[in-house]
This record gives sequence, structure tokens and C-alpha cells, in this order.
Amino acid sequence: MTSGTPTQSLASNGHAGDDDAVLPFAVEALDVRGRIVRLGPAVDTILRRHGYPDPVARLLGEAAALTVLLGSSLKFEGRFQLQTKTDGPVAMIVVDFEAPDRLRATARFDAERVTALGSGPLKDADLIGAGHLAMTIDQGTTTSRYQGVVALEGQSLEEAAHQYFRQSEQIPTEVRLAVAEAVEEGAGHWRAGGLLVQFLPQSIDRARLADLPPGDIPEGRLHLSGEAPEDDAWVEARSLVNTIEDHELVDPNLSSERLLYRLFHERGVRVFDRQPVKETCRCSHERVLGMIRSFSPQERHDMVADDGRIVITCEFCSRRYDLDPQMVEAEIADQPKQ
Repeated sequence: MTSGTPTQSLASNGHAGDDDAVLPFAVEALDVRGRIVRLGPAVDTILRRHGYPDPVARLLGEAAALTVLLGSSLKFEGRFQLQTKTDGPVAMIVVDFEAPDRLRATARFDAERVTALGSGPLKDADLIGAGHLAMTIDQGTTTSRYQGVVALEGQSLEEAAHQYFRQSEQIPTEVRLAVAEAVEEGAGHWRAGGLLVQFLPQSIDRARLADLPPGDIPEGRLHLSGEAPEDDAWVEARSLVNTIEDHELVDPNLSSERLLYRLFHERGVRVFDRQPVKETCRCSHERVLGMIRSFSPQERHDMVADDGRIVITCEFCSRRYDLDPQMVEAEIADQPKQ
């Protein structure tokens, strides 16, 4: 994953007011590239629209920040989707990032199970449980669809992201995520932030990490062949990233530029064109009609409510589509079959 055209080098404060944006950067002295995302009004709109309980809102906010970090690397008009399906109180999370800037997200959860967890601090694993996380890149055609799947077995979303990169892209990667509710003038506003750094040296050999020993090695024996120590530059970069406090990723008064300068000023950090992010749903009358068309005539008949209408509510934006069944059938009949 790489960044765009360089615009400036960091030397001082940068500037605040960079909500709902991704800032790519590079630390050439460490062969590191990455992105930092700040979500303000976009994630607040997503989380407040459904009135999620705080633990669910925090989890979905993390998923949104992670999706933007990964999806904003797309160099084509496509879609990056993060989806979890698990046995936990939050049974499903779906976050869509449609390049270059459109974000939407939703979660399904069991309110009673979430409440039963109590009011204390919760870990991601408490809410997610066991299952899987899928990350899908869709360029709009069936031949260009890629999906990576990670088993969820008690790890956080950060840890699942690290596992994804180890097994799918094999690029040394570090991810940090944070979500908080800021209170201003008596009103709460959700904020989310994330940072992703990747070690991308010119020499492929420098990117090698120590291999895991094979499962059939005799106990007590060292596996020496194939081992490679981590590159010093990557160790330094990762150590610096892990000094970040959660509040630094969501502080509206700390710009992305300033945070990057704090981390990498001794090595020199360069930022690139900022990429805006906006909360936008993909639903429309045409898409809803296409979905209804996938059902059989009997299934469409069963969708008609007692008042004689078909009502579809978008899970992402809560927009309500109130449709006349006769008009639906007429429009379906007029559409050419795919």
C-alpha cells in the first residue's frame, strides 16, 4: 500500500480540523509508509443514527476506522468491505468503504446480552466472541474480487488486522485504533481514529521476518534454518507507533500532522495529499428494486404487509422505502433480465 503525491514535510504543528480525512505519509529513513485517519461527523452520524449502546458504538467505530485505513489504499473505483460474523453479543458488523471516499457501517447485536456484560470496560472479544472476519476487495466484476478471512478467537480488531496482514499480504504491519465520545457544550460526539504503518523496503530480503517453526519439530529443539531477525528500522518504527496513547488518535485539538511529527521528527516524515471521507449510503430505489427482484413471486407476495405495502428499511442509513406491490411488479416486468 502506497501513498500519493507529496505535498509537504513536517516541521511544526501542522494544522487541526482534519476530521473525516485520511492522511498518507512516509518515513523514508525507516522504509515506512502509512496512513492516519480521523473520523468525526461521519462516524458520529453512523453511530447515533441507530442509537447503539456505548460498547457497540465503540466497537463499530473501531471497525469503521480500520476499514477506512485499508480501503483508502484502493487505486481504482471499487469497494472494500469488512464483515464479522460471530457468536458474540455483536453477531455481525458490516463496514463498506467505496473508493474514493464513501463510508457506511452497521451492526447487529443482542441488546440483552450486551446489557448483561455490565457497565465496566469491555474488550473487543467480550462483544465479538468467536467466528470470522472477512475483508473483501470488489472492483465491480466477479473476476476481480478478492477476500481474506481471519478466524476470530478472542483477539481484538487490531490483533485480527495484524493476523490478516501476516497471512494474506505478508507485509510487516502495525495498526492502532481508538474510539471516544467527546463532550462539548453538554452534547456528546463520537470520534474514531486509526494509524497504519507498513515496512516496505526496496530490498525484499529486508522485509523477511523469523519463520514459525514447523509443527513436527522435536520438542526442545531450536529451529535455526529460515530464521531472520527483524529489521532494525522496522523494530524502531513499530516501537514508536506503540507509544501512541488512544486519546492522541481522537483528540480534535491534535492534528494528524502534529501527531506524526511527534512520532517521527527525528527521522523526518513526509505527508501527502489528504483524502476526504464522507458518510454516504449506497441504497437507492433501483438497488432496493434489484434486491426485491431476486426473490420469487411467492416470496414477494409474502413481503406485502397488512396495509398492502412493501416496506424496506436500509440497515445502514435507516432510510425507509414504502412501495406499492403492483408498481414493483410492473417495474420488475419492465426490467431486462440479467
